[in-house]
Amino acid sequence: MSEWQKTTLGELCEESGGDIQTGPFGSQLHAADYVPVGVPSIMPQNIGDNRISTDGIARINSDDAKRLSRYLVKEGDIVYSRRGDVERRALIRKEQNGWLCGTGCLRVRFGSKKPIDPTFMSHYLGDPIIRAWIVQHAVGATMPNLNTSILSNVPVLLPSYNEQKAIAAILGALDDKIELNRRMNATLEAMARALFKSWFVDFDPVRAKMEGKQPFGMDSETAALFPSRLVSSELGDIPEGWDVGAVTDIVELNPSTAIQKDTTAPYLDMAALPVVGSWPDAPSQRAVSSGSRFKNGDTLLARITPCLENGKTAFVSCLPDDVVGWGSTEFIILRPRPPVPSEYGYILARFDSFRSHAIQSMTGTSGRQRVQVESLGRYQLPIPDKNIFIEFGKQVAPLFEKIQCNAKENEDLSNTRDYLLPKLISGDIRIPDAEKFVEAA
Repeated sequence: MSEWQKTTLGELCEESGGDIQTGPFGSQLHAADYVPVGVPSIMPQNIGDNRISTDGIARINSDDAKRLSRYLVKEGDIVYSRRGDVERRALIRKEQNGWLCGTGCLRVRFGSKKPIDPTFMSHYLGDPIIRAWIVQHAVGATMPNLNTSILSNVPVLLPSYNEQKAIAAILGALDDKIELNRRMNATLEAMARALFKSWFVDFDPVRAKMEGKQPFGMDSETAALFPSRLVSSELGDIPEGWDVGAVTDIVELNPSTAIQKDTTAPYLDMAALPVVGSWPDAPSQRAVSSGSRFKNGDTLLARITPCLENGKTAFVSCLPDDVVGWGSTEFIILRPRPPVPSEYGYILARFDSFRSHAIQSMTGTSGRQRVQVESLGRYQLPIPDKNIFIEFGKQVAPLFEKIQCNAKENEDLSNTRDYLLPKLISGDIRIPDAEKFVEAA
């Protein structure tokens, strides 16, 4: 530890030939400048857990990218949010070279004059002590703001370059496995949603049988569950023998669920719900009071703006068996009626048409609009024979079980990383001991 250098983030940037810079201001880039296809522009909402999230990322055209070239990021940069969750940061990877450090962000860059490992520094800046320091020194009580001066003064205890690389390799291995599991879960969910669309929206098995073909990827026993004709209905053409009904015919909305008062139970707030994916943050234990009630197999849908529009939705499978959880009053609980599989409720809640109906049904004053449950319950959809629901459940349940397995593994990996991070940064744990922790994880 005695050979570690006490310095600041600003001094390191200067010594290495780098800098700390804000993204372009609003006068340089307007809302009308964003385009559907072009150079990605990193906004505060794209800054995840030391990674850039591309979900809903804005884009600019190539001419604007050239005009704003001094704000383009490159591999090894670290990007911060200037407002709100100012302690959040993300390391720029190779595939993000040439993206824009957008409005509302700050960019930290190290040069080549002094050997500094950006991956190590991105983890160092994730140390809870450093994150707390940044929040404490941010400007503004209700909406914290970050600037280049505050970031420049962040205290840094820098080990040798070889030790930086070793620490980065250990923590990076955990991050890489977490990211691999996250991508696998995205693929598994996409498979389940594609099957939902094929069976219940596009009616692909029926259309295949109408053409005298075997439905793709389907055995004869499953194919026999589907009719071979489409008939007209108020929703358009639907499979023969299917009904048109309201969502409440097959899904309970905000069902009554008993939970004992004056006890503690798993609690999920709005912040715990993911914008993308089904797995929420780990619940905390809180004394039960007013709020929503849910159990494993339920889907939580945000009913208030802007959480609904942002996509906050979760499939509950994180509770102990036979335990009832509780949470925000701003959740709508979806609980499919047997034999409709529980996974159907989550996939429906992610379905674009259903979400559009929910958004259009919102009422209330600007900024506090909410979905009306009665209006949501009137959403119309085709309802098949119960055996199709049962078969759908058999096919998607294993996908969600694997998602659950990966998500729980990620929680263990994150806990291992978060345990090692401050101890490696402070020198309390040396590299060989940390490697044993990673192997065990």
